[in-house]
Amino acid sequence: MAKPLTHTTCFDPPLHAEILAALAIGFLVVFGPLLRWWYRRWGALNAEAQRALPGDELVPHPRLVTTRAITIYTPAADIWPWLVQIGQGRGGFYSYTRLENLAGCNIHNADHIIEDLQHLQVGDKIYLAPKESGAPSFEVAAIYPRQALVLRGGGGPSAAEMRTSWTFFLAEQIEGTTRLIARYRMDYPPHGLNRVIWEGLLDPIFFIMERCMLQGIRQRAEATAG
Repeated sequence: MAKPLTHTTCFDPPLHAEILAALAIGFLVVFGPLLRWWYRRWGALNAEAQRALPGDELVPHPRLVTTRAITIYTPAADIWPWLVQIGQGRGGFYSYTRLENLAGCNIHNADHIIEDLQHLQVGDKIYLAPKESGAPSFEVAAIYPRQALVLRGGGGPSAAEMRTSWTFFLAEQIEGTTRLIARYRMDYPPHGLNRVIWEGLLDPIFFIMERCMLQGIRQRAEATAG
């Protein structure tokens, strides 16, 4: 189990970083079609982007796929507890808190491992915003301890129209390092403005937030390793 942090430890990005993130979202919304090849595979090796991961079968014919990855200099056992406790009203998503809360998500990112949140089970709900808001949520589809956490779209206004999966996969490397791979797959009805909304607007937002999430997990896991 990771050691506790001191009360002075803070991993949340500073205000100027959140302002830059907001500007980056605007930039990607405008220039996204030219940069999708890069941000949909940010940090991922070719082999990682092409390999099959648990959860892929939940969305067999996706219209949108992202695979992003980061190296964390600690074993998977030190990373796993941070993944298990993600969610609104739980440990948060370790991303840009001000931007999340500006959208009404009411997120509070943990700076320590919370023992009461370490008992995640298949079927549990992972909320992106308060339940009463009606925002989309995920359901735990599969758990492979210290290796993979698989989520699938489990609620929200669009749940009946689209299928989603979100997998976090831990691939241990030599010398105690681990590759954290995040894969998102989505199938949505092609009619109307769906492609504009999901690929033109929400895809760039998701990249900026997930990239910070991966970095936030790395910072926490490396700081509390051991």
